[in-house]
Parts: sequence; C-alpha cells; structure tokens
Amino acid sequence: MPDELAALGPYFAVGRHDPSVPPEGEWRPLRVLLSSPDALRDRAEQVQSALAAGAGQPVELRVAASVAHLGLVARLVAPAFGAAVLDARLLELDEARWQPVLGGPAPLSLSEGALEGVPYDGPLVVALGRTWQQGPVRGLAEQARSLSVAATVSAGNVASAVNGTAVMVARSRPDLAERALAMAAELLTGPVLEGRSEGEPGKNFRRLSCCLIYRAAPRGPRVVCGDCILASTS
Repeated sequence: MPDELAALGPYFAVGRHDPSVPPEGEWRPLRVLLSSPDALRDRAEQVQSALAAGAGQPVELRVAASVAHLGLVARLVAPAFGAAVLDARLLELDEARWQPVLGGPAPLSLSEGALEGVPYDGPLVVALGRTWQQGPVRGLAEQARSLSVAATVSAGNVASAVNGTAVMVARSRPDLAERALAMAAELLTGPVLEGRSEGEPGKNFRRLSCCLIYRAAPRGPRVVCGDCILASTS
C-alpha cells in the first residue's frame, strides 16, 4: 500500500512506524498538533517567517495559520483519499506521526495496523467524510480557529484539498480518474463540505472562500489561487 500511494505523488506518500516505539528525531505525534493550540501556533509562526522572507514584508499570523492549515489538511486528505480510490480502504490517521518541515509535503507516517484500514458501514465515501468530520481534519480546524482562521476559511481549505487530491490522482492514474473525481464530487456535496464550493472537481471547481495567501504575496498586482472565490475579480 505505501508504494502504491507514493506512486500517486508526494502528498500521498506515507512511511511506517512501530506504535510501541516512541517518536525519534523530528517525528512528532499528530495528536499533539490536534490538541494543543501552541503546537499549531508554532507551525504557523514557522510558515509566517518563510512567507515574510519570500514576500519581503511582514505577514499576518492569521494568514500564515490558514496556509499552514491548508498544507496540513492536504497532507492528511491525500493518503486517505488515495487509499479509498485504490482499493476501497478506509484509513484512520488519528495515530499518525509527522515532521514539521517546510518547503513541501510534511513527512507522514502510519502504523502497519492503520495502513491495513478499518471496517466501515455504508458507502465508503460517507465513511471517509465521517472520519474527516470526527477525526484529525476536524481537530486541525478547531485549532486553526484559535489563530483567527474562520470556520468558512478552514472548510474551504478542506474542499480545495479534496479537489486538488482528486486532480492529482486523475493525472497520475488516468485509469482511476473517473472514480477519483466522482468520489470528490460526493465528498464536496456531502454533509461535511456542502456549500463550501461550486462547480465540478477537476473541471470548473471553485471554493467559496479564500485561503488568504494572496495577502502574503510581494507588493504588486494581486495574485490568487486558481480555485479561489476571488479569482474572477483578481
């Protein structure tokens, strides 16, 4: 499974760890990030410094927190979505470990048991949405709110991550494109993400909020993400 996931792209790649062995080096339990406002603040401040260096000007912590949230959400959504598309496996990421590196997808590791997947009732897409509603994806949104990231923004970040993940699957595995885009469409219109976007995944998708990263751009014409609600007015 890890090799198949990694073949979809770097956001899908996961390592393996033994849960009986404490994290070593830069590895950290994901649950700490989900339960401690200080942990996400530390991450946001790292991102803030990097964005400010690139922009040549100060960047609001709220902006950096949204960008940090989007990157982490995309990192969690991708392997869970990929496993569901590849072989209808439901991954739970509660006990995942991660490394707080900058400049790309943060390394992520799961136990062998987590990689095997868990049983679920009903349609897989419903179960997948439920794990996001109740698990780490929700936890990240709750911590982001403590850094002034509005619920509409964090939900839009999740919607953007779902669309982006489906597009990555479709590009790397054209044979899975129809399945991936259909699953994304169901997730985006399901109870967790309903009303957070418009259009079709991979086609004319647009989130109905902004991740705020345009506020960290160097001075000059405003540049926004391609799926941003502001794109039509930029």
